[in-house]
Amino acid sequence: MRGNTEIINVFVNRLKKIGIKVGLAVNYPWIYIDKINGKIVTEKFEANHGFTIAMYLVNGRIRFTSRRKIFQLIRELR
Repeated sequence: MRGNTEIINVFVNRLKKIGIKVGLAVNYPWIYIDKINGKIVTEKFEANHGFTIAMYLVNGRIRFTSRRKIFQLIRELR
């Protein structure tokens, strides 16, 4: 089983391999996507302060929100 930081690193590195650079921000328990290829993300999803891609759960694990919405946003802003 992968650790929390490894899950996020795999996500970021796989996007990087296909030419998409993302910036993330964390405000526990939310993990936001901040930038996509240098473009600032202004959309909000499942939070009042940004586009949430994942959340820390009570047991310490990370759960991605809607992968469909995440990749829809990435396609729009790349």
